Amino acid sequence: MSNPALPPKILVTGATSMLGRFLLPRLLDAGYEVHAISRAPSENPNMTHINTTDKKMVWHQADISHPEQLPPINAQALIHLAPLWLLPPVLPVVNALKIKRVIGFGSTSLFSKANSPDAGERRLAARFAAVEEAISRFCGPLKIKWTVFRPTLVYDCVRDKNITLIARFIQRFGFFPLVGEAAGLRQPVYADDLAMACLMALNKGATFYKAYNMSGGETLSYRKMVERIFGSLDKRVRFLTIPGWLFRWAIRIIMLLPGKRHMNPEMAIRMNIDLCFDHADAMRDFGFSPRLFFPSWRRAQK
Repeated sequence: MSNPALPPKILVTGATSMLGRFLLPRLLDAGYEVHAISRAPSENPNMTHINTTDKKMVWHQADISHPEQLPPINAQALIHLAPLWLLPPVLPVVNALKIKRVIGFGSTSLFSKANSPDAGERRLAARFAAVEEAISRFCGPLKIKWTVFRPTLVYDCVRDKNITLIARFIQRFGFFPLVGEAAGLRQPVYADDLAMACLMALNKGATFYKAYNMSGGETLSYRKMVERIFGSLDKRVRFLTIPGWLFRWAIRIIMLLPGKRHMNPEMAIRMNIDLCFDHADAMRDFGFSPRLFFPSWRRAQK
């Protein structure tokens, strides 16, 4: 029997991820006892900003691709920041631990890449769809209150593979290549807004057994988004407009470099395709109100 005087416990998988950097301190400030789980040790340099003085934080080094490694914690909830497809195999353990609240993160790629010319992207979209169905199918009969957030273009100005990569390119070369008008619409969402959404939705009954698209606070063209990044770096805006075929060729060459395999020639096409998703449901159900897109590199280093 739990002691009502003790702080409620929250399990966080993928705790050293980009979102974990923001979520863990928010949970601690809200009075939770946080059990952070990751394959990396607690000395991870991305976590050194978290002040645990007078707050309860417990690190567990475990690989949740082996569900039996999940620590046997009598927790109120599991917030799953690791890849969503790792969640369904963990759910039987979650059920055995009598955890009845689960929040996980998918992606709007479920929709935006479903009809991509690239077979790998189509498989990714299908995978997200199958995983969401598996979560719903398992949790529903057992009354495990699940919520899945599907963010759009997530950034943190430190580790993300979108906004930060653009900024690094600009800092190194002083310009940025665009395909055509680069008029496709974007809605960048800040990682801390998603962390806050977890707390806002955690005990909100309206969010149970639902998935939400989570976009940023404004919609702007790809070109305008990059202009904002130039401004945030105090750099003069300089674009090099190149044809799509040349951009695809350049990306294929870059993909041969170490650490660049995640890049895709379809990026050229998407600069001129709208990737917009309405977060009105999240606003209605738990007051989600993301910030406008004004990246700050100084703030990110704090």
